[in-house]
Amino acid sequence: MTLISLVRHGQTDWNLAKRIQGSSDIPLNGTGRAQAEATGRALAGGSFGAIYASPLSRALDTARIIAGHIGLGEPRPLQAVAERRYGDAEGLTGAEILARWPEGTPVPGRESRDQVVERALPALLELGERHDGDHVIVVSHGGVIGSLVRHVTAHALPGPGEVIPNGSVHRFVYDDGELTLDRFNLGPEDRDLLTASVM
Repeated sequence: MTLISLVRHGQTDWNLAKRIQGSSDIPLNGTGRAQAEATGRALAGGSFGAIYASPLSRALDTARIIAGHIGLGEPRPLQAVAERRYGDAEGLTGAEILARWPEGTPVPGRESRDQVVERALPALLELGERHDGDHVIVVSHGGVIGSLVRHVTAHALPGPGEVIPNGSVHRFVYDDGELTLDRFNLGPEDRDLLTASVM
């Protein structure tokens, strides 16, 4: 059995402005760095064998900050957990997207949630095999984490209106070839749960 904690990167200026980032490489802002520090401090009481991250700078820098708190070296880049590609919608707000592509209209170049799962899930299963008996951190993005949570919970989570906050932690369990969700939407205030044993 392997524990895999997926962490959403800290805030960026585009997050603050509610602009879709997707594959655009937008850096952390000051709040985002503070969020990464807070998450790192909360995780510091646990024992972790490795840390991976999306190669986009907002995730990789979040992982570097967390790694400093938990005593691990440079995070290993993992392309499969890079953010969902939003194509022509990147840089736009939700209202701007709906104005250009009304509900149900395909957005050119946008990756589907199923496509995100098709690339991210096998990578996490491989990490589960590689790090058997360990606890691994993977810093990723809201679109990826949300897609994986929906997939493994048969759309029970996230609930209506529920978001994946910047700096939040979502713990999965890999066991015998399957990935299940153990804890959802933990924050720095959940320090004890972040490092507790499996439910």
